[in-house]
Amino acid sequence: MALTLVHDEPGPPWQRPLAGSFERLVVDSEILAANPLGDPARRPLYVYSSPGVRAGSASAVPSVYVLQGFTGQLDMWLARSAFELNLIERLDAMFSGARPPASDAVVVFVDAWTSLGGSQFVNSSAIGDYSDYICDEVVAFVDANYPTAAEPRRRGLSGKSSGGYGAMVLAMRRPDIFGGLVSHAGDALFEACYLPDFPKVARALREHFDGSIEVFLERFAARERFDYGRFGVVLNIYAMACAYSPDPERRDRPLLPFEVSTGRLVQTVWERWLEHDPVRMVAGHAQALARMRHIHIEAGRNDEYHLDLGAQALSQELKRAGVSHTLELFDGTHGGLTYRYAPAIRDLLDALSAP
Repeated sequence: MALTLVHDEPGPPWQRPLAGSFERLVVDSEILAANPLGDPARRPLYVYSSPGVRAGSASAVPSVYVLQGFTGQLDMWLARSAFELNLIERLDAMFSGARPPASDAVVVFVDAWTSLGGSQFVNSSAIGDYSDYICDEVVAFVDANYPTAAEPRRRGLSGKSSGGYGAMVLAMRRPDIFGGLVSHAGDALFEACYLPDFPKVARALREHFDGSIEVFLERFAARERFDYGRFGVVLNIYAMACAYSPDPERRDRPLLPFEVSTGRLVQTVWERWLEHDPVRMVAGHAQALARMRHIHIEAGRNDEYHLDLGAQALSQELKRAGVSHTLELFDGTHGGLTYRYAPAIRDLLDALSAP
């Protein structure tokens, strides 16, 4: 087994005792050991076990793997807004509340952070093989150490933003591992969520970084703080390029889908990006999607990145392919969605635990 447990730590102080259990683990990855960015191969891994699992009375339970959005770090799941529970507490309250899931379960919080802010949960020569890390190392580790059902129809994925993208794409590409998914405002319909930023990046590079990606990377590495207004839009598109269009001739560098000097689209590179668009991936993965036990897609109607449109476009493609799914657009934007995660995980677990 590639992953090994290094140590576990007691969880953070909670406002009230958990009915289930929460573990903060650290694991070593062989797959990430040689990643081109030099990012750590030793990774945190959080695991929440429901009350029945904690008590030792539950076995062969379903599992859900939760993926974070771009720039998300694992300890952010422990943050709590004023007068609100964090996600761990919400899950625990759900399992011990009036409407618990149909089965006990294990919920796994996966770290796929990179020094660029994220990996999109894909394999890339410019960032590392994060899809293989999750599917072939993390899942095997969890199944070996927790009473989970080691079969795809009992495993699901959930995520928001880039995490929602990861949930969609990992389910499509690895149906041998996963059997259901939830996407909250997942990246989709790339011409709506990414293309509008290309001229903004070209302009930002011209005005603040001497028209050079290399200068941007030097100044980003030397930053004293992360100023999103200065670095954010360039970093986001650069990181996406590392995931979707790595340069085959330069390890740890991507090909950009636009001319830096003008913002003009480079069609050949843009086509490589579109191959990773969930909307366009549906047709080629229709059989895998049809085998999913649960597919739920949702987004806020006023999502700043137009991911509501991406959700609708994805739903249209799923309908054309005859794939059963649910779509929900709700009043909201891209942020403040934590309250939606636990109920969606409950519905996913109900589907994964059904006979």
